[in-house]
Amino acid sequence: MSVTDIGDDDIALVEDAVRRFIDTEVAPHLEAWEEAGQFPRSLYLRAAELGWLGMGYPEELGGTPSPWKLRNALSVALARHGGSGGLMASLFSHNIGLPPVLRHGSAALQREVIPEVLAGQKIAALAITEPGGGTDVSALRTTARREGDAYVVDGEKIFITSGLRADWYTVAVRTDLHNKGPMGISMLMVPGDATGLTRTPLKKMGWLCSDTAQLHFDGVRVPARYLVGEEGAGFKMILTNFNGERLGMSAMALGFSEACFDEALAWARQRKTFGSALVDHQVIRHKLMDMKMRIESTRAWLNAVAVRADEGDRGNKAAKGAEWVAQVCLLKNHATQTMQFCADQGVQILGGMGFMRGTKCERIYREVKVMTIGGGTEEIMKELASRQLGL
Repeated sequence: MSVTDIGDDDIALVEDAVRRFIDTEVAPHLEAWEEAGQFPRSLYLRAAELGWLGMGYPEELGGTPSPWKLRNALSVALARHGGSGGLMASLFSHNIGLPPVLRHGSAALQREVIPEVLAGQKIAALAITEPGGGTDVSALRTTARREGDAYVVDGEKIFITSGLRADWYTVAVRTDLHNKGPMGISMLMVPGDATGLTRTPLKKMGWLCSDTAQLHFDGVRVPARYLVGEEGAGFKMILTNFNGERLGMSAMALGFSEACFDEALAWARQRKTFGSALVDHQVIRHKLMDMKMRIESTRAWLNAVAVRADEGDRGNKAAKGAEWVAQVCLLKNHATQTMQFCADQGVQILGGMGFMRGTKCERIYREVKVMTIGGGTEEIMKELASRQLGL
């Protein structure tokens, strides 16, 4: 589907489907899922039936080619009406795990991995971060040495979304053991049931219904055909993958900001203090307008960056480049800072109720920090953007 084919009616249909999905299949169970630390695997099948897991993937692999304009609309709507980053992080973990396979994997590897994930039958995850280092990908220490027709993987990964039950991991490994820099890094698919792979659950501040794990690879043998692309090309794959992840996170942050605004406004209209509704007080109206101002600036910036992403995907090489990468980095910072502001103001407007579990503002308040850290911290985003701009 081309970006030029997407209109307001198409986006309205997606938003309506999301509202019905959240109201009937998520909201009644979300608090129980938060307590359990995961949601049912059947939800992947349902998201696949709705066509959401396959958005942006080729039809021959079970997907539906979709521009960023539509994918972002889905992310914004799910975040706004669902109000759960944990749900979205795990339900769509394939969107950071599969792109390297789609762009660089062999046709055989793509057919083996991608269709079942898009059908909701299997779960895909990305495994890059290690206990000894986060955004500094070039310093990773997990190794994969070649032995005949297999790679033997040793090392650890941490903070892995969908880490406890993924069926496929796209793992960043060091295949050139003599090259300690970025050129020694490759990408390798590792099955979740591989012998020698152990998974340990992690407890978190937020994203409670997302299963997050530390992975330990102890002599894990992986067929050589599971190498993604060529040896030594992994670092470039990772950098490219980050752009899509950060753009998607910006859309999520916008939706979460709107969720806080919606809940705060609804509360302010019905909550009475000293005989008047909260919204009748100027200070509350101004707080809401401060939220609205940041939301609308984020929306405009997201749409502008997404238009260029779609143009670049259609072959316009001038649409993407160093300056566009800088825009994505700065947008991610702006969107997550908007989310942080709106969560804080939302909790403040809700007062004591904002401190209680079960409100969207409270959940989003706890989850905002992972959004400012995940996919690259604010500090790294500023530094990367300045380098892209030649500063």
